[in-house]
Amino acid sequence: MTTTTATKRAATGALTGLALGDALGFPTEFKDVPSILATYGDWRSLELPEPAIVTDDTQMTLALGRGLRTAMDRGTLGPKRLERPVREEFVEWWRSPENNRAPGNTCLRACHLLSRDERPWQDASQIHSKGCGANMRVAPVGLAPGLTDEQRAGAAQLQSALTHGHPTALAASDLTAHAVRLLAEGAEPTGLIGLLRSYAVENRTRYHEFWLGDLWTRAGDASPEQFIARGWDECLEILGRLQEAVRTVSPETDPCRATGEGWIAEEALATGLLCFLLFVDEPVAALRRAACTSGDSDSIACLAGAFAGAYLGADAWPAEWASRIEYRGELLDLGTLWDARR
Repeated sequence: MTTTTATKRAATGALTGLALGDALGFPTEFKDVPSILATYGDWRSLELPEPAIVTDDTQMTLALGRGLRTAMDRGTLGPKRLERPVREEFVEWWRSPENNRAPGNTCLRACHLLSRDERPWQDASQIHSKGCGANMRVAPVGLAPGLTDEQRAGAAQLQSALTHGHPTALAASDLTAHAVRLLAEGAEPTGLIGLLRSYAVENRTRYHEFWLGDLWTRAGDASPEQFIARGWDECLEILGRLQEAVRTVSPETDPCRATGEGWIAEEALATGLLCFLLFVDEPVAALRRAACTSGDSDSIACLAGAFAGAYLGADAWPAEWASRIEYRGELLDLGTLWDARR
């Protein structure tokens, strides 16, 4: 590990960037680009709202982060050790009075079912949902140090499956965590899409039964391999579109026109990555571009912020912005812990 990689505080940078993107995109979600421009002016001048309130994206990221920290503190990470604390954190979020930031229906339905302890978690999973609610929160799995590749992939897919059980939600969560990990470890952004495509091809028919149990049987596929391949195939298709978009898209064009509006998992991943890759050395511009989109602006921007922060570190973000983001203390607690152990 180089000195730069060791000292950039990737976990703090990624979690801060995620929350900043979330807060920046909160007011622009559900608006088209002309409406955003008419209200706020040029997208390059978008300012962090005052107060800097986040959505369920950051709330659920913190819930996963707390559950993951608890599980890892108890010993070697495995599915049973992870499922219990994360399930408890998700249910606590569902019951919280602060859960009033337009949360997704899939998360609400699944967490309601997860609150019934007598049910196996697979019965709560919304098997036909591939909404972005699973991969917008998965960054902690890519940031937590000391996990094997198998633990990281299994944990990313399990945390998705607790709410979003569609194979594309599982694959996109796995890819998102993998991208965050690669960037935190110093992978060059110019080669990132190729690395993600290779990862998707290598894992296309790998069903993590140890982590997911019999989840696949609820979807009607002939085999677990067929089930998970559907998800990886959709991710490979969007990565191809992303590769073309990075070469051809103007930064002044709504990124959603190239890689989708981000309401579904693979599009959120691709459009968040596109915003990051268009502005690798301008992280604030990446957040502003992501927030000024016609789709799920807060989720796209929180993913762009996670990627940029993982790559550039904590100093990527203006101190005045970072100091007033909601849940700042909790974000710092997790980031500092994982940066110290990296």
